[in-house]
Amino acid sequence: MRRLDASDPGFAAAFDALVNDRRESASDVSADVAAIIARVKAKGDAALADYTARFDRFDLDARGWSISKAECAAAYDGLAPELRDALNLAAERIRAYHAAQRPEDRDYRDGTGARLGARWGAVDAAGVYVPGGRAAYPSSVLMNIIPAKVAGVERIVMVTPTPDGATNPVVMAAAHIGGVDEIWRVGGAQAVAALAFGTKRIAPVDVVTGPGNAWVAEAKRQLYGVVGIDMVAGPSEIVVVADGRNEPHVIAADLLSQAEHDPTSQSILFTDDSDFADAVAVAVAAVIPTLATASTMQESWAANGAVIVVPTLADAIPLCDRLAPEHLELAVDAAEADALFAKVRHAGSVFLGRHTPEAIGDYVAGPNHVLPTGRRARFSSGLSVTDFMKRTSFLALDEGALAAIGPAAIALAKAEGLPAHALSVQNRLK
Repeated sequence: MRRLDASDPGFAAAFDALVNDRRESASDVSADVAAIIARVKAKGDAALADYTARFDRFDLDARGWSISKAECAAAYDGLAPELRDALNLAAERIRAYHAAQRPEDRDYRDGTGARLGARWGAVDAAGVYVPGGRAAYPSSVLMNIIPAKVAGVERIVMVTPTPDGATNPVVMAAAHIGGVDEIWRVGGAQAVAALAFGTKRIAPVDVVTGPGNAWVAEAKRQLYGVVGIDMVAGPSEIVVVADGRNEPHVIAADLLSQAEHDPTSQSILFTDDSDFADAVAVAVAAVIPTLATASTMQESWAANGAVIVVPTLADAIPLCDRLAPEHLELAVDAAEADALFAKVRHAGSVFLGRHTPEAIGDYVAGPNHVLPTGRRARFSSGLSVTDFMKRTSFLALDEGALAAIGPAAIALAKAEGLPAHALSVQNRLK
């Protein structure tokens, strides 16, 4: 764990190193992914069956390619009531929040009499990648499926690896709640390729979303343009800005809530209280051994954790903006949280006040937890309804409107050396 102090002479260089540290997988998977994509495009289902047998030890042809809606409904019915109620509450809140994101169509006339506007519509089909293993999270299933449903997507396809045939019943229950239309037992870069190009069994989609490992992320990056994607996501991260009036063990748990995701996750504390900084570091060390994810947290905290002391909490905000974190907690009184938030320019999602842990946002708050990582919040946003929609603009001119703006179009077309453009307008002018 790094401990930095903004008053130290070497702080600027040390913080630069923290900002520029790359935590993504060091292995170059691009060539492997390109080969997988090419093979799936050429061989289709045969390639999927081979990769699934090799990587997941599962024979698709012998044991079945898909998971039925009836299986998902049975998984839902088999949940403990408390867990079923928690999933339903999460779904209701996610649905309500995203319903408010639906954009409105525009249709108006300007001063020339020209009619202009834009109409929004959903894509025809969306693919949702759901990991197996460590990152099999039902909350992510809801966060990806529900915005697509709210957008009006008619066909939602889920792909998920099922190593040795095993499925996660809570993930299947979440798929039932979300309303998935198809679930295929394939994963990895090959599943993303199948969604992009289609195979004999799996029809192609228009957008692919959802988290995955380095191979999945690289497949999405390479296939962007064939399909739309949500983002190329990297390791999880949290930045907490906290004063000394917080309980150290509370802030320690907030930091560890992301450290337990993966050894490459990052947790950073900014505080204006040096004694509190030390107390949180001690609390982190005390909490880690008590939790089941201790080994992951320990590796993450040791390699990527940081505690940074600043003169005032306001001084932390420009530093936070340079990090552009996935999650930003402002663990201070409500009024101060609002004042600090007003200065924040770059963050995936911000959690305001002492009673708003980031973990609430992962499950039942409503805003989407699929967020930009690796400083990408400087130029991108979290998953939303509009990721599953596209906008079509329209224009209608009468003679008067064309007469008002046509001559300018002719002049610009001639200046660009495009005489047919100019002629198509000129022919309509009297």
